[in-house]
Amino acid sequence: MRIESDSLGKLEIPEDAFYGINSLRSFNNFPSSGERVHPYLIKAYLQVKLAAAETNYKCGLLFKEKYDAISEAINELIAETDSCIKGNLNSIYEKIIVDPLQGGAGTSLNMNINEVIANTALKILGKELGDYNSIHPLDDVNLSQSTNDTFPTALKIAAINLLRELQDSFAVLQNALQKKENEFKNVLKLGRTQFQDAVPITLGQEFGAYAQAISRDRWRLYNAEERLRSVNLGGTAVGNSIAATKDYVLNVNNILKKITKLPIAKGEDLIDTTQNLDVFVEVHGIVKAGATSVIKMCNDLRYLSSGPHGGIGEINLPPMQAGSSIMPGKINPVILENSIQICELVKSNDLLISNLVSNGNLELNPFLPLIAHTLLKSFSLLRDSNINLAQKCIDGITANIDRCKSNLINSSAIAAFLIPTFGYETIQQIVKVAETDKIRFIDALYKSKLMDENEVYNLLLKELGIKIE
Repeated sequence: MRIESDSLGKLEIPEDAFYGINSLRSFNNFPSSGERVHPYLIKAYLQVKLAAAETNYKCGLLFKEKYDAISEAINELIAETDSCIKGNLNSIYEKIIVDPLQGGAGTSLNMNINEVIANTALKILGKELGDYNSIHPLDDVNLSQSTNDTFPTALKIAAINLLRELQDSFAVLQNALQKKENEFKNVLKLGRTQFQDAVPITLGQEFGAYAQAISRDRWRLYNAEERLRSVNLGGTAVGNSIAATKDYVLNVNNILKKITKLPIAKGEDLIDTTQNLDVFVEVHGIVKAGATSVIKMCNDLRYLSSGPHGGIGEINLPPMQAGSSIMPGKINPVILENSIQICELVKSNDLLISNLVSNGNLELNPFLPLIAHTLLKSFSLLRDSNINLAQKCIDGITANIDRCKSNLINSSAIAAFLIPTFGYETIQQIVKVAETDKIRFIDALYKSKLMDENEVYNLLLKELGIKIE
């Protein structure tokens, strides 16, 4: 064990630990949520630290030996975090030990990042871990910075990267729906409004409408990135850049832009950008809109596939797993149900983020850690859900053409299509006959000798521009 000290006293730290006393105090102070700081946030935070180190060096505030060690350490840690993001290695969480749900406006995470960078740099220099006289977590790694400008900046970087992936997932979903739109373009079926029979439509048109809704969400997400590009790095504690030189403030964001390869820029008013987090409400609201589109579509698909023998049964979902422990052969729409639950969680997260943002105080919002964790979780969950929905459900949907035809022909909703041909009064009389005799409209029509079932169906196909095969 090694001993580290702070203003509160001393603590024993494991000899080989890359974290330090501030990280351990945070670890001990807060109950475990069972969750971890999002790896995209860790990577973004490391990129912020790299930009700060390079700027401090170029401004003559950090000596070359320290800068070289710190930058090498950060790049090692970024590579380790990338491995975690790819699912290959989780060792970064042996170093980043603080819980995502922490008090202190994110200071715990900032301190943890600082200590891990410092100790990784010390190891590179051949020094003992905890030898902060050589490289200090605050005096060197945190130089010219505050939690209050580094954390929001890191969050925006992480959010932009995840937002792009989320946008791509909507593209995957849109593409899957458009393929079904084309596949089902000639499948005539009954339309429904308010769960009641309505005029005919094609199954392809229904899927095309879903694709259009998802396309709109994709476009909204593309535009939402602009709202995240303005950052407050260089504002330090409250946005007025105390403890940072003018040269540092003028240059750090350009260097960060180069490192992240993102079109970020220094905010026009760093005090505003530090204390007001309404941009996260705005962006998450757009994500919530996307979730509502997915929920609506999933519920429609559950309805259309219901039965399959005692319900609508117009589409067949790909069977994914046994649906019952007591009913043999039962298959449930599990992928759709999973997507709906994730989207409902996103909707709930939107309310949580709105409440947390509105509860900021004066120059700072102390609830940024939960805002960050909730925002990034929504992005990740919905991204993965969309891809799963496309690949494990939408791609495998087939049309039950016979059921579509049967449901359509058995409905009196087809009567409206015959009015231009035979006139309103004639068709109305046939509808009355069907109701009085308690027979299908199509049978009453056949009884009137105007048309038979095949002639009606072919007329409907012609009216909707569907080729008769």
